[in-house]
Amino acid sequence: MMRVKFLGHAAFHVELDGKRLVFDPWIEGNPQSCLSVEQIDRVDLVLVSHDHDDHLGQAFEICKRTGATLIAVHEVAVEAAEKGLKAVGINVGGPARVEGLEIIATPAVHSSKRGTPLGFIVRGREGTVYHAGDTGLFYDIKLYAELYPIDVAMVPIGGHYTMDPLQAAVFTSLLKPRVVIPMHYDTFPAIKADPHLFAREVSLRSKETRVVILKPCEEFEL
Repeated sequence: MMRVKFLGHAAFHVELDGKRLVFDPWIEGNPQSCLSVEQIDRVDLVLVSHDHDDHLGQAFEICKRTGATLIAVHEVAVEAAEKGLKAVGINVGGPARVEGLEIIATPAVHSSKRGTPLGFIVRGREGTVYHAGDTGLFYDIKLYAELYPIDVAMVPIGGHYTMDPLQAAVFTSLLKPRVVIPMHYDTFPAIKADPHLFAREVSLRSKETRVVILKPCEEFEL
């Protein structure tokens, strides 16, 4: 059983194959955050899509305190290793195998100060999860979904810096996940968006996909 917990903005806690994963842990300063950094106390992997503050967040602090391994683009992983943290640097390409899981870095159409922005497909015995990071709409994700069928996808819908609800619905139709969870919206005025509009657009384009809208600290199990 895979368990996905929304931590606000683009941050998620995922349990897969007995491992605890945290994605893009922006906790301090996040107006949507529903817990403190100290409450994130049992983690195996911390995955960071890119180095913008609202995604890198408290990743280094969590890794230092819990002993978790950081998964990030090479340049960010090198910085973490220089700080004495366990880190695995990856880039777009074939799977990295960490803690018994396969991690495939996907493209993400965005910007970054260090290295290339990424999305992550994580495959385990219990299922496959995809965190898109910050990205605009791009067609190549269809190839990844064909290679690695997605059970649960987390997709940004806030617009301005990423896809808006309509673009994200088209993106979801390329992915065809069993479940999609909208993220990266309503945190601040520039990314105000309606997740129910996203859900309606998905229903028109990807009838096999279930949209699950989570509030911060709500969980979903598959």
